[in-house]
Amino acid sequence: MHSSIRTARLLAAILLLTAPLGACEALLGKEIARLPVNTVSTPQQEVVKETTVNLHQNDQLALWSEMDMEYQGEAPLRFQVVVLQNGQPFKQLELDPTEKNVSVQEAKTDINGRVSWSFSGKNAELTIPKDAAYTFKARLIAAPNPTLRLHKAELVLKK
Repeated sequence: MHSSIRTARLLAAILLLTAPLGACEALLGKEIARLPVNTVSTPQQEVVKETTVNLHQNDQLALWSEMDMEYQGEAPLRFQVVVLQNGQPFKQLELDPTEKNVSVQEAKTDINGRVSWSFSGKNAELTIPKDAAYTFKARLIAAPNPTLRLHKAELVLKK
């Protein structure tokens, strides 16, 4: 009888520990692809990352940015995203990673104008119109700022 009580307690503990993981995924979405851009594109060096995913009609796709950066002054950034549907142009998006409607794991400090900022943020949603292979091509652009240091700049696709 004691072993069945122990087993029941163990199962209850496992369920309690895994419940937050499922709840978090339900709220924030499940990652299906990641584009590790991590560099600002310049006229001299174009940096484009791409991925292709098979999606279904009415899928709700969320575009998230994961950023870790340092700068002084202003550092306006934009992800430029081209989406192809079965290899044909479908949509173009321009996302400011700092304009997010959901943010997690955010830490920002500003000491005498020197900003250190990291976060994961939801920037946009896209409803998929039909079953197809969707290719996402992303690059990051920024206004000139020699103090900008990118430790991470990734576009994450979640369903």
